[in-house]
Amino acid sequence: MDASAVNDGTTGDGSPEGEGQGESEGRRRGGGGADASDAEAGGAGYRRSAGSPRGEARKKDLLERVTDDLAANGLVDFSLRRAARAAGTTHKVLLYHFDGVEDLLRQAVGGLRDRRIANALAAVAGPPERSLGDRVREVWRVLVEEEPGLSLVLDQAMGLAMYDRARYGDLSRHASGQYLPFLMSVCPQRWTGQRRVEVAEMILATLRGFLLERSASGDDAGVAAGLEALVRALDREEAADGAQGGA
Repeated sequence: MDASAVNDGTTGDGSPEGEGQGESEGRRRGGGGADASDAEAGGAGYRRSAGSPRGEARKKDLLERVTDDLAANGLVDFSLRRAARAAGTTHKVLLYHFDGVEDLLRQAVGGLRDRRIANALAAVAGPPERSLGDRVREVWRVLVEEEPGLSLVLDQAMGLAMYDRARYGDLSRHASGQYLPFLMSVCPQRWTGQRRVEVAEMILATLRGFLLERSASGDDAGVAAGLEALVRALDREEAADGAQGGA
């Protein structure tokens, strides 16, 4: 994936791409695009949302629509123009609520991760006596059975962050910040915080590797064998509680 996979939706002279087009389309639809508050926002010189309840609700709605489009159509060629079309508004309104295309992309990708985490949380809920290894098996099942668009976009985001770390490094840095608290919550609560951090880091790095290997090679059998090795390692970690006094 090249660095042009995501662009800022501008024309060659630096002006916003599609300026006027989205607004005229909205008028042709009889107001089906930008609403009255959008028009006010668009004419405000791209000022940022002041964080009012109404503004935050509007921002959340726009972000949900853009996130749905990202899941359906992927990250390649993502732009302000495409995002505005998906949200039923104009690029000016998006620039009012978000600090550019990269900020919008970061938040939309984060929304997809939240969906993944919510699915995993539902899967691991159950009897507290379940082993950590069993819970991680359930997390992996969620990862391999999730909707294709979700996994594709998150894989693309990781690849883009590795390709151009200076511009898109936040896509991967924010990922760890979202996943680690969830994985720590899956670990036995009797463990110390430091121990849960260490084991969560191991689980995160290993599952990421399995996802990349599965996507790159298609070797499901090899990945399944690796998962069983991870589960055995986690079982040994839990079995060590007696020797370590539960620490």
